[in-house]
Amino acid sequence: MEPRDLRGRATIAHLRTQAGDGAAILSGVNEAVRDLLAYIDASPSPYHAVAETARRISAAGFSERSEREVWELQPGSRCFTTRADGSLIAIQIGSASPAAGGFRIVGAHTDSPNLRLKPRPDVLAHGYRQLAVEPYGGVLLHTWLDRDLSLAGRVTLRDGDATRTALVDFRRAVLRIPSLAIHLQRELASEGLKLDPQKHLQPLVGLENAPDVATLVAEALAEPGAEGVSPEDVLAFDLMTYDTQPSGLGGAREEFIQAPRLDNLASCHAAVRALLAAAEGDLPEHSRVVVLYDHEEVGSRSAQGAAGSFLRDVLERSVAGYKGGETQGLARARARSVLISVDMAHAVHPNHADKHEPQHRPVIGGGPVIKVNANQSYASDAVTSGLFAALCARANVTPQHFSMRSDLPCGSTIGPISAARVGIRTVDVGNPMLAMHACRELAGSADVEPMISVLRAFFDAARL
Repeated sequence: MEPRDLRGRATIAHLRTQAGDGAAILSGVNEAVRDLLAYIDASPSPYHAVAETARRISAAGFSERSEREVWELQPGSRCFTTRADGSLIAIQIGSASPAAGGFRIVGAHTDSPNLRLKPRPDVLAHGYRQLAVEPYGGVLLHTWLDRDLSLAGRVTLRDGDATRTALVDFRRAVLRIPSLAIHLQRELASEGLKLDPQKHLQPLVGLENAPDVATLVAEALAEPGAEGVSPEDVLAFDLMTYDTQPSGLGGAREEFIQAPRLDNLASCHAAVRALLAAAEGDLPEHSRVVVLYDHEEVGSRSAQGAAGSFLRDVLERSVAGYKGGETQGLARARARSVLISVDMAHAVHPNHADKHEPQHRPVIGGGPVIKVNANQSYASDAVTSGLFAALCARANVTPQHFSMRSDLPCGSTIGPISAARVGIRTVDVGNPMLAMHACRELAGSADVEPMISVLRAFFDAARL
């Protein structure tokens, strides 16, 4: 099946402004921050993130290529391809062959922890219609309570004797997971909140006479003047919940970004912005690449994840497709290549500073963070960490550093997975944030442009 109808209309939140003596207003912050808010709100699912990214890079002259076709490339070629709708790779070929110039790669991931519908989600209980959901990734479950939630993702529809796949975004609050009243759980104050993901997270979608999911999907896909979709045509779906509150700014001087999916759409945005800015400049010898993976939050073990063959396949065909290819081209290209894995980093929490390693406590607003773990949960080493620090110096940015406490387990990223899968030296970095994996997260307005600047320096530098 060839996916179709996947460049759906973006959902851009209304950007609200606040006026006041001595306070910054949203319209006055730098354009990159405002653009990040729009990017996040246009991307309620990994599939929407890929569609929004494809829209942006297509407007900049990147043409879509199918993995099913032969690629013929030349200096300056701009192209991109997608896999399974949730992963995307964009590449600009340099003035030299990839074998001679190598690749400068920035990687991030499109998925975020949330609650996803099960295949048969409709549940009737005690006069209500609910939906059966499953936590995706390391969700902070309690943060999804009492939020105005919607649904977005992709659906597979009957199309005559064939099938087609379409994006869907309900664009309104249709779900809610209400908390249990304190009067019915007096032990909450002494024992804390304990949530069973099987029993306590099924959201309400209405009273028992509310329509089922297939009917709601058909209604959400309906467009004025177009032939409608029948509920019977809804064959399967990958649908996930998201918070309908628009992304915005907070803090006394709007120094905080308050938004869902900052982990890791903020990094996807930085990668794409840096690539598009660099692509308008001089063409270097090396080829520039952005890879945005799905499924990082659940281990990357999929055809479109970092543990799959996607990046290696694209690099291999880029080498082979350049003027007929070159002898041992991929191995030579890899030896000249560097990958920057960009994923959000843990800022020190002022109420839980003891959870951080002393001397490794990044702060929001303090700039990009280099992440190191001796056991290779991060791929950084002395060589690649030094390389990134040098890039920061070129961009007039001072990096911060993060290392996990020795008595706590360390999370991981696409960095070590991609490094092992493709064989390219790699550094793990990211912007600092709080409330990671919550329904809504917190990052710094001042950190957006510095990361973009460093990534552009990476794409532009003649030598590393």
